[in-house]
Amino acid sequence: MTPPTEPPDASPVPADLVESLRRMGLAGDSDEPLGVPLAGGVSSDIWRIDLASGPVCVKRALQQLKVAADWQVPVERNLYEVRWFKTAAAMVPEAVPKLLGHDEEGGAFAMAWLPPDRFRLWKAELHAGRVDLETARAVGGRLAAIHAATAGDEEIRRAFLTDELFHAIRLEPYLEATARAHADCADRLHELVRITASTKLALVHGDVSPKNILVGPDGPLFIDAECAWYGDPAFDLAFCLNHLLLKCLWTPDASKGFIAAFRALSESYLAGVDWEPRPDIEARTVHLLPGLMLARIDGKSPVEYLTEESDRDKVRSFARSFLAEPVDSLAAIADAWDRETAEGQKG
Repeated sequence: MTPPTEPPDASPVPADLVESLRRMGLAGDSDEPLGVPLAGGVSSDIWRIDLASGPVCVKRALQQLKVAADWQVPVERNLYEVRWFKTAAAMVPEAVPKLLGHDEEGGAFAMAWLPPDRFRLWKAELHAGRVDLETARAVGGRLAAIHAATAGDEEIRRAFLTDELFHAIRLEPYLEATARAHADCADRLHELVRITASTKLALVHGDVSPKNILVGPDGPLFIDAECAWYGDPAFDLAFCLNHLLLKCLWTPDASKGFIAAFRALSESYLAGVDWEPRPDIEARTVHLLPGLMLARIDGKSPVEYLTEESDRDKVRSFARSFLAEPVDSLAAIADAWDRETAEGQKG
């Protein structure tokens, strides 16, 4: 979900969204609010809607995702996204926006509007080359805190029995689709699917990406949790670290900063791991990373900003090499990618 700049002229809100607002108790029977559709992710309709009480952000799940591939996922993920927000707010309230209402019937929910001039999108900050290591450390620390607070909690596990949904949204379009594109890596990618799917340790966000992190006055906030699942927390860490690596090719002048942010985030996260031995989750994270790197080139949801085939080939070569010969250290991955991107800049 990508917050825009302040919206232009508003227009009438679709009737079904108005009905959702009424069921949430946020709009009266006679209210006809105005709003602006926001440019967001591929999976939802997102609106800023101006109510008598002030602006809110409303999100409604889509069944057919807005990508070129045929990628349909159940809209009930909206329910689990709301549950993730509520759970995270109870554990680490400073890490999430305030939830205002949920309309399960309409597959929509409302949360506090976060003004873009005060809540900056981390992806935009990174693209501009503004790499703040304190933000990276806070992302790692807050993510670990959510994982630690939910680890081993049987009640939370039962509330997020979303294995089929997580497979449909994450494991199939990323790792399994990539296995079809790289047959010689298929066994390793399917092994990563098996390990990830069978590891049940903590509440996973599922889409910890810079596009889903806002940097506010009190630090980073996580949004867009519709992939929520009780499973392997290494997926969240690997998913986020992967983006820091790929951005070295998007904004090459800031690549040293991205590598430093990779190290800061991973070190802060690992410092908060108390539910299992740190080397265990580090190894699973490092093993997932090259699979996710390759997935963002040849899976169902390739990153939109790597358009040069030379950059895409660089990712393919690097990722395939670490799939073939895995390492267990995040520092080793960072060092290798640092050398790879530095050589590319010299060339």
